[in-house]
Amino acid sequence: MSHELLPQLKQAAAAKKKAHQKLVRKLAKEDGKKLDREIHQLHEEVFACTDCLQCANCCKTTGPLFTRKDIDRISKHLKMKAADFEEKYLRVDEDGDHVLQSVPCTFLGEDNYCSIYDVRPKACREYPHTDRDKQQQILHLTRKNASICPAVFTILERVLER
Repeated sequence: MSHELLPQLKQAAAAKKKAHQKLVRKLAKEDGKKLDREIHQLHEEVFACTDCLQCANCCKTTGPLFTRKDIDRISKHLKMKAADFEEKYLRVDEDGDHVLQSVPCTFLGEDNYCSIYDVRPKACREYPHTDRDKQQQILHLTRKNASICPAVFTILERVLER
């Protein structure tokens, strides 16, 4: 599934924006543990038949936040000083966070493989966050990610179907 939806994802997400907003408001009122179980189950089902390497839209369209630990780990891996890594690849955004200077991600290859996969930022390791606990706290993020990640869009659509 998943990557087949990519060409129409922005339009599909825009068309479903109001339905997804309404769903998020409803889910925010549900039992948190039950919601976690449901989203985690759907995460497992959807990602079992999703090949992120066929898509990589997250890496092509958004940039992760880099924590100090990320910067230190990645710069060490690249055999660079942290300050040199920051100067070459990162900028500080309006919120004071370290982010990539540009997207698509500098470390994404033409084959959609990440050249720093084993040491990638925490934000990349955790994306799209549909397998983490306390889903209610990040429902707004999940709705936003539905316009970036076809798998997240599918998860929300399956929740809507219930």
